[in-house]
Amino acid sequence: MANVDDAFRRQMAGYGLLTAEISYWMPDHPRLLQQFVWQTWDLAPAFPELARFLDHWRREIEATLHSIRVAHSDLIKPAEWRAVDGVITLH
Repeated sequence: MANVDDAFRRQMAGYGLLTAEISYWMPDHPRLLQQFVWQTWDLAPAFPELARFLDHWRREIEATLHSIRVAHSDLIKPAEWRAVDGVITLH
């Protein structure tokens, strides 16, 4: 499986695409609410990658978190199909 994409492997392991919208204040502009959008592959509902990122944020970035909005989607899903009743004949 050397040619398999890493993102595909993660999806097969249950990971989905996580988008986090982080609102925060910087110390030099306390009245200006700023936003940062971040995407990664993560495992719902525990979100270990998001937890690691937020731990890094709290340790290393001089910003006060206001709120975090999270969207998560499993991109690999069962195939959708429908039965077709009829035949189309082409010449």
